[in-house]
Amino acid sequence: MSISKKHTRSPNKRQYRMRRRAEQIDETRQRITEAAVRLHTSVGPANTTIAGVAEEAGVTRLTVYRHFEDLDALFVACMGHWSSLNPWPDLASWRAIEALDERARAAFAELYAWYDARQDELLPIVRDQTAMPESAQQALAAQMTAITAAIVGTDKPDDATAHTRFAVARLLVDFWTWRSLAIEQQLTSTRAAEAAVAMLLAVD
Repeated sequence: MSISKKHTRSPNKRQYRMRRRAEQIDETRQRITEAAVRLHTSVGPANTTIAGVAEEAGVTRLTVYRHFEDLDALFVACMGHWSSLNPWPDLASWRAIEALDERARAAFAELYAWYDARQDELLPIVRDQTAMPESAQQALAAQMTAITAAIVGTDKPDDATAHTRFAVARLLVDFWTWRSLAIEQQLTSTRAAEAAVAMLLAVD
């Protein structure tokens, strides 16, 4: 009877140990990812090293390499985690607004408020953009293009005016443009958004 119970329990124990081991691996990976986020949003990607991430996460460099083959792989996980906590504004809600002026007002108000709320974390990342993996740079550029297209109503401008409007909108949605208006020129995000709308609508 006792032998039968022993054999009955053993598979469950093994499954529990395997499940617990998988949980520990996930927890360690998450801890490393969160450590990378803290460094990327403070000292910036250009000054983040595997050794620094390992120290921040309280693990060894070897442990970091067990989970991420290089800084590029770690960066992808880091940005994915940060983006999940800080989702971009809903572009679909902008596209649903038919009139350009109303769409631009809603979009710039939301985007500039988003920048304002995250400026301290965004600054080191955007400042070190050229230190990002190529894939991350391309993903960020694609996001900026999508934001611009949502505001102007197209990603394929078909005449000179539309092309100029797209170019101006692309400039206006950039983090550095918001920072110039809101930080260097000391406009509130609301006033900065109003200025952006005025500049966009001035294109004819």
